[in-house]
Formats: sequence, structure tokens, C-alpha cells
Amino acid sequence: EEIQRETAYPDGKVEKVLKNGCQLIFFPNGTWKKVGSDGKTVTITFFNGDVKQIMPDQTVIYYYADAKTTHTTYSDGLEVLQFSNGQIEKHYPDGKKEITFPDQTIKNLFTDGQEESIFPDGTIVRVQRDGSKTIEFNNGQRELHTPQFKRREYPDGTVKTVYVNGQQETKYVSGRVRVKDKDGNVIMDTKL
Repeated sequence: EEIQRETAYPDGKVEKVLKNGCQLIFFPNGTWKKVGSDGKTVTITFFNGDVKQIMPDQTVIYYYADAKTTHTTYSDGLEVLQFSNGQIEKHYPDGKKEITFPDQTIKNLFTDGQEESIFPDGTIVRVQRDGSKTIEFNNGQRELHTPQFKRREYPDGTVKTVYVNGQQETKYVSGRVRVKDKDGNVIMDTKL
């Protein structure tokens, strides 16, 4: 681009105004700034390789060269971080966070302390504030983990519960109930 005007300052800064209306400012430390002809698009390239772009809609895109990470902040407050390993984090203005891992697992962190993870195979894990966990498998089975027990519910209606003391209880859809002690010995079975 043709230079319309060039100004050198005593501090070593050099400012160039191009005929197309762009403005370039070079700083002594190697950082330079480009202001687009619209006056709203600004790109700052730092001496360490970082790049900050300010778009006309006030979206700010910051690229961290060492970490190879891009941090985009939108005017509505949404922040998106893209890491070199493919992980993407979205930080919403309301405090919710959504993380997409390289394997495409998605983890949602809610403002009330709850968490939800959705795995590529369709399994969904939900963790409540009290630490209890619900796992929904893609085969229709469901598990509930609490400090007192772990329970698995099968699509046919069978429910198997394992208590912290090791005792197991299986309730079948037929009404049959079988209880085993911690060593696996049957201590009750109501065969119908």
C-alpha cells in the first residue's frame, strides 16, 4: 500500500498513514498496530507473537502465540477459548460453561453447581451439587450413585442396588427380590 504520510516520534514510535485510510503504528519493542480504514477494526501484533483484533462490532479476538490458544470475547459477553489440542470452552455471561474436549465429549458446568457430561457414545452423566450422580447409558440402562448406594436400572424394569456395606439387592420386574451379603452369599430370595 502507498504511504500518504509517515511520522517518526522521539520515543522511537513510527506512524504511517496509507492512502487507503489504514493507519500503521510501529513501536520500538517490535509491537505494531494496524487501524483499518473504517477506524473500527484494530489489529495489534505484539513482540511476543500474540495478536489482538478488535472488530467493528466490538468482538475481541486474542491469540496467545506461546499457548497457541485463541480467546474470543463477543459484545454480548460470551467468551470462547480454542486450545491447540482442539478443546473449546464457552463461558456464558450467566456463568454457565460448556467445554468440548478433543474426543467430542461435552461437559456443561451450571451456575448452581450441577454438571452434565455427554460422551460421544451417547452416555450422559449428571452430577448434582450434593455429589450424587446419574448415568444414562445408550443401551437404556441407568445408574444412580449416592453416598449410601449405587443403583442400576435396566430397560426390562430390573433394579440392582449395591449398598456401601456391600449388600446387594436385585428387584425383578416379576416381583422377585434377591438379596446377597457383601461376600455374594444369597441371604434372601423370593422366587415367585
